[in-house]
Amino acid sequence: MKSGSKNTSFLVQGSILAVASIASRLIGLIYRVAVTNILGDIGNDYYSCAFSVYSIMLTISSFSLPLAVSKLISARVVRREYKNVSKILKGAIAFGVISGLIVACICFFGADYITSEIMNTPMSAMALRILAPTLLIVAVMGVLRGFFQGLGTMIPTATSQIIEQIINAAGSIIFAITFSGYGLEIGKAINDAENYKASYGAAGSTLGTSIGALAGLLFLVLVLFSYSPRLRRGKRKDPTPSSEIKSYSQIIRMLILTIIPVLLSTTVYQLSDFLDQSIYKKVMALLSVPAVETSINWGIYSGRCLVLIGIPITIANAVSASVIPSLTAAITHGDHAQVRRRINSAVRFVMIVAFPCAVGMGVLASPILRLLYHDSRPLPAELVTIASISIVFYSLSTLSNGILQGVDRLMTPVKNALIALIIHVMVLISGMFFLNMNIYAVVISNIAFPLVVTILNALSIHRHLDYRQEYYRTFILPAVSAAIMGGIVFGIYTLIMHFKDLNSLATIVSIIIGALFYFLLLIKLKGLTEKDLLTVPKGRFLLRIARFLHLL
Repeated sequence: MKSGSKNTSFLVQGSILAVASIASRLIGLIYRVAVTNILGDIGNDYYSCAFSVYSIMLTISSFSLPLAVSKLISARVVRREYKNVSKILKGAIAFGVISGLIVACICFFGADYITSEIMNTPMSAMALRILAPTLLIVAVMGVLRGFFQGLGTMIPTATSQIIEQIINAAGSIIFAITFSGYGLEIGKAINDAENYKASYGAAGSTLGTSIGALAGLLFLVLVLFSYSPRLRRGKRKDPTPSSEIKSYSQIIRMLILTIIPVLLSTTVYQLSDFLDQSIYKKVMALLSVPAVETSINWGIYSGRCLVLIGIPITIANAVSASVIPSLTAAITHGDHAQVRRRINSAVRFVMIVAFPCAVGMGVLASPILRLLYHDSRPLPAELVTIASISIVFYSLSTLSNGILQGVDRLMTPVKNALIALIIHVMVLISGMFFLNMNIYAVVISNIAFPLVVTILNALSIHRHLDYRQEYYRTFILPAVSAAIMGGIVFGIYTLIMHFKDLNSLATIVSIIIGALFYFLLLIKLKGLTEKDLLTVPKGRFLLRIARFLHLL
């Protein structure tokens, strides 16, 4: 296969996962909007606390498993060593069960201590307990996703994500409503209705997460059974005289050695959110800020701001997941030119999406919040506007982590993220203590973190690969197109609202027209070529539109 066709295949696979991730995020956004309105700001604080602890435990136990498994599998698929592929799969599943079970027990039995003593949010203990079994489910699911990604297909992962999110959405809404009712009745009996309604509602919502994860796992198990005959045929045709892997303990060692650097890097990322919440609440208590105000502010930040900016960042996560197997294969073949081409394509792809998302989110922060949450308060809009800057930096930092991991510089992202985390905490504490910035300090520190990681990772990629990123088509053209789009979006929204106060219509119309103008501008400025369009889903359809409009 020619290198150009390989590169196209890599981007198509990344695009499939990116599209599925966006679809999952959109489904997640819809249900989170509904759940946010059910729980209220205080309920979102409790929900956020449980999920923050869950995310740390998930990272420790299995978040890096898909990347590690895909890396080990892809290296052996290239050499057609299907006996080793089979053994790695079995060993990885055993590893996932053990690691998932350990952290699930820690969360279940330690929920009261963790939420009370560490997170200063004791009312979220029930939500954390309900989330605990999900850690085991997701660990095994992560192994299966990594297995299929290592084979070079993102479709099982993409489909399982959508199934998981649909079941999650339905379950979260239904159980949030049901449990909120129980909590309200219990709270009335002890004269604390609001807190108990919020606590039980948050717990109900997390039950939806558990059921959704189970549905995603069951789908992947079915796909694995359907693939088993092909794997057996591959083992029979395996040209290697004997298996490289002699025991399952060897597989565990290989996984641990592969996981540790990835684990440390992703743990640092998760630690930033975990520390943010813990530090924010403790500092606010030291500054004698009422606990209710602190809880409401954090509920706004986690339930609105983080949810909205997390949607475009998902694309970077998806492309990063697809980068690692493809780079591993290129490194295995010693094709350094192919490695550089794939890095360039991945960065361009992510930036083409990240820039308009950041600008659009910043310009339409208040209209989007009014549309989704019926929330016209200035604080949520200001937080989203400021946080939108981080979309570009989180996208770049996430992708650059994946690139460094894919070329076997596994400890480099860890060191860079640790440096960034130290700066992040310094910015956070300084903003709260000395500048009295309250929740704004959290947002600013979460811009500083990915910015520092992006800079350090870029320097590391240049140093280790002698790689120079092309700037004009990757950064300047998308940024210019997005800036012009932002002006158009603001103008259209303002114009519609001038004639009729219809926020929903004005927001949706301005987003659609803005996206169309961005696409047209990018093509007209040569930021997108025919070759680029053919690498994305429905690319031929987009190419026909561009030709019909005489843009290409």
